[in-house]
Amino acid sequence: MIARIWHGWTTPQNADPYETLLRHEIFPGILGRGIAGFRRIELFRADGGDETEFITVMWFDSMAAIEAFAGADHETAVVPPKARALLKRFDSRSRHYEVRETRGVNP
Repeated sequence: MIARIWHGWTTPQNADPYETLLRHEIFPGILGRGIAGFRRIELFRADGGDETEFITVMWFDSMAAIEAFAGADHETAVVPPKARALLKRFDSRSRHYEVRETRGVNP
């Protein structure tokens, strides 16, 4: 399993509209692509000061599945124009981590 992690920041005024865009348009669009080896996407939000930070973590079975999502340059961030319009700044590249171990009651 590989985790693809990306960060973006908005102004406090754009935080709710950005989250709504993700939850109601962008995430359903990703799921609708039916990418083989894509498992799930998670959204994290931290409000504070003059910025609101968002983190997305996408879970894939393989690098081939990530390339099916992001293209040959698989580290390039996939940020649609509507999202860019609401973001103050964002990582231009995503990071990828091989999941080495998972523990817990329901891992």
